[in-house]
Amino acid sequence: MKHLLLALCFLFTLPSFAVQSEAEADGSAKVEIYDPGKVIMEHVADDHEWHFATMGDEHTGMHMALPLPVIAYQPSKGLSVFSSSQFHHAEGGVYNGLKVEEGHLLAEDGSKVYDFSITKNVASLMLSCLVLILIFRTVASGYTKRQGSAPKGLQSLLEPIVVFIRDEVAKKSIGPKYERYMPYLLTIFFFIWFNNLLGLTPGAANLSGNITVTFMLATATLLITLFSSNKYYWGHIFKPPGVPGWLLPIIVPVEIVGIFIKPISLMVRLFANITAGHIIILSFISLIFLFKSVMVSPLSLAFGLFISMLELLVALLQAYIFTLLSAMYIGGAVEEHHDADFQMGYDDGSEGTHVAH
Repeated sequence: MKHLLLALCFLFTLPSFAVQSEAEADGSAKVEIYDPGKVIMEHVADDHEWHFATMGDEHTGMHMALPLPVIAYQPSKGLSVFSSSQFHHAEGGVYNGLKVEEGHLLAEDGSKVYDFSITKNVASLMLSCLVLILIFRTVASGYTKRQGSAPKGLQSLLEPIVVFIRDEVAKKSIGPKYERYMPYLLTIFFFIWFNNLLGLTPGAANLSGNITVTFMLATATLLITLFSSNKYYWGHIFKPPGVPGWLLPIIVPVEIVGIFIKPISLMVRLFANITAGHIIILSFISLIFLFKSVMVSPLSLAFGLFISMLELLVALLQAYIFTLLSAMYIGGAVEEHHDADFQMGYDDGSEGTHVAH
């Protein structure tokens, strides 16, 4: 049992558990101090290298990291392309007039730098896209080879999820025009879900907890909603039915602001939930190194494992919520005038029951 706990602790502490060590005047070293804030921020933030672990002291220990390409453009010097490992070998951490501070690429002389580097999150994005392409190419190949037969392998695993998104999300939220939006809804669902799961693996990047990524996902939903909207959608915004004329100067601005509040809520919800989960897990594990007590360690590890298991549910739940709300926003934009009254297209094309007003 002891070895199992140590192994689990090692898995959860694979991100850079950095320590601070200063030299005494006589050359001896002070007691190393664990810095939980630095550890947590290194994990949830982006960086120019993919850092997995630090064995020993932060300065003299062994670093397990994958160097990534640095691509920078300076108007005064032009384009620079080199490996991020050069920063570790260069004196003072400055290479070619560039340095990295808190994950940001800066020029030593303070001039403007345009950073196009392949950072940890970008590398994680490429990896997750490659995994998704391979998986769904395999599933598509299975449908081609076994047409009319029972699904097998990955096909049988993913088909119920695809059917659920189609029947319970797309059809019920969008209505008769759901088919044209199915590729987008399936893409964002599996993209968010897979990246949430990858973010829970030791040493992985926190892609879904990056505000830029969630911003682009929310922007995609906003653009699709606006470009799919019909005259009834804009009619409800600029002249809401049943609203007195004297109240329109108040209601119309609220409706216009609401167009942008919806994607903002999508962006912040996904970012906050995923980032909070990572911070809580690392905070519990950090208690082991702060208290250095046999009484605290089992409790910290137990709570860390519990939150990790809970995050598996959150990973799926956040992907579902983002997809469902996106479908609802799109459905509101493409809804015809009579659809809301007769419930047309929401239940296998049946009209439902008309309620007289």
